[in-house]
Amino acid sequence: MTEQPPDDGDAPELLRHATAARKKPPPVTTWLHGKRALIVGGGSGIGRAVVEAFLREDARVTVLEHDPQKCAMLRWQLPDVRMVEGDAITSEANQRAVNVAVDSFGGLDILVNCVGVFDFYQGVADLDANGLSVAFDEMFRTNVLSHLHSVKAAAPALREGVGPSIVLTESASSYYPGRGGVLYVSSKFAVRGLVAALAHELAPQIRVNGVAPGGTVNTDLRGLTSLGQGEARLDDAPNRERDVVARTPLNVALTGEDHAWAFVFLASDRSRGLTGETIHPDGGFGVGNPKVERPWGPAPS
Repeated sequence: MTEQPPDDGDAPELLRHATAARKKPPPVTTWLHGKRALIVGGGSGIGRAVVEAFLREDARVTVLEHDPQKCAMLRWQLPDVRMVEGDAITSEANQRAVNVAVDSFGGLDILVNCVGVFDFYQGVADLDANGLSVAFDEMFRTNVLSHLHSVKAAAPALREGVGPSIVLTESASSYYPGRGGVLYVSSKFAVRGLVAALAHELAPQIRVNGVAPGGTVNTDLRGLTSLGQGEARLDDAPNRERDVVARTPLNVALTGEDHAWAFVFLASDRSRGLTGETIHPDGGFGVGNPKVERPWGPAPS
């Protein structure tokens, strides 16, 4: 009987992987050879790309993922991965994932958290006063508390690991307004704060760094259920790729695969002198707006 992929229901982003070759390609750097990693939120988008990059670099990978369909897809496509189905905003799921990683591979060296939810640019004036607290709680539980729970659960095992490293997913919105609404931007500023605070607290045993992607295409990033956005995908916004290209000085619409190698570097011993730092694969957001072409030609000398 021919093995069939699981039914992926309403998760179109997963279809990009449905015909992917299951034979692991040769490593690019071998920087993660033998490393034992837990990736929280590894079912799609940036997290899925990090899983594939880590596997390619010879890491042994455990994934914590909430979505049952994404878990089934990972089990089918990446049988070497240890899958744990659970909600990353709970301490129980994170501890269970750490236990699976340690039991499967004898320890833990790397923690990556890619969990996140969006707010579709809702400003404070757009938010109903009665629903604000609920939306705030959902945003900060998902984007901030999930990171804290994963670090809390993983830290004891990481201290016993080899060159232990934590990489948290920040955002261009951790540094600049206008890339999300008031709840999303403030939650991502909080993750930036976690990187700084945890890097200081966990040194010298564990390094903590961040990756701050800019606008990213081919993801399954969704909105807040409490705001009625739970089925809305940022990737489905009209002209999404064109708009991302237009607002970056490098004129690029980056994918999870573009960001994944920043995670590989920060997780590896090649970055052993870095903690409390952030890599910004954002197409140049930080250097200003894209250049304006002069229709009249070069400026006069």
